Amino acid sequence: MKKIYDYHKDEQVSLYVLIKSAEEKLTRTNKPYLSFIFQDTSGEISANYWDAKPKDVETFKPGTVIKLEGKREEYKGNPQIRIKAIRLAKNDEPNNPELYVERAPINKDKMVEEFNHAVFDITNANMNRIVRFIMKKYQHDFFQSPAAKTNHHAFMGGLAYHTVSMLRIARALSEIYTELDISLLFSGVILHDVGKVVELSGPTATEYTLEGKLLGHIVMINEEIVKACNELKIDENNEDVLLLKHTLLAHHGELEYGSPVRPLIPEAEMIHYIDQIDAKMNMISSALKKTEPGEFSERIWAMNNRSFYKKTFAHPDSLSE
Repeated sequence: MKKIYDYHKDEQVSLYVLIKSAEEKLTRTNKPYLSFIFQDTSGEISANYWDAKPKDVETFKPGTVIKLEGKREEYKGNPQIRIKAIRLAKNDEPNNPELYVERAPINKDKMVEEFNHAVFDITNANMNRIVRFIMKKYQHDFFQSPAAKTNHHAFMGGLAYHTVSMLRIARALSEIYTELDISLLFSGVILHDVGKVVELSGPTATEYTLEGKLLGHIVMINEEIVKACNELKIDENNEDVLLLKHTLLAHHGELEYGSPVRPLIPEAEMIHYIDQIDAKMNMISSALKKTEPGEFSERIWAMNNRSFYKKTFAHPDSLSE
């Protein structure tokens, strides 16, 4: 069965997709329409459903599988679908939303193995106990959750995959910058986005929860450390606990990006940049995956609306011997 990105520009589209988001909007002449994001395992694409009626708003909700007929087009350098017709998928058709959710490229067992390896290397007793306590509490949701609603690692298992990738980067950099404290670095990486299991609704039709909108994942993980310390009888004013809190509170790097403090220790600064590296590389890789060699990708809004060029020469590792 063809997927969204198996179709090329100006090609007629006929496929089943998941409605990831559906937002009711008005045209310049105050006519209602629905702004969609459709999704399958190949990626996401936008589409507008003009002249939407109230019954359409009620029918075509996020998390619903539909049969889509239309045409693959581009608008301002970004792919989109011109809708010809849409309807709900029937009971005898592939209507399970989980069939259309993108998943992490490595399986859960492999990610769990890497997490356990990293936790074993956290030799600071307080940090190790706090990490184990929080991860045990959220382990199931952590390995299912996306890392974001949109932009980077916005797929099932994306949160764990993002964190595993960051651990790999942190491990490599710790061999260069030997002054970094491994316990603090690994603990900060593992816990930095755990709050997103509560901030986001889950991998299907992901939305921000009420707590997510009102508090945010940075505040949430700080509260989780306080709870862990109370349960484990650890003094949260110990220097090691304060520094762990700081790395998490500072991991967005700047006040305007949601961090209440800027990084003031090397490990916090490093985690901020590791987070940035992995998020941006995931956005670029996702865009280039849908781009033909010798062409520019769709514009990536979260990266200053830039398009990235996909080179035509092969990566050495991809060449057959």
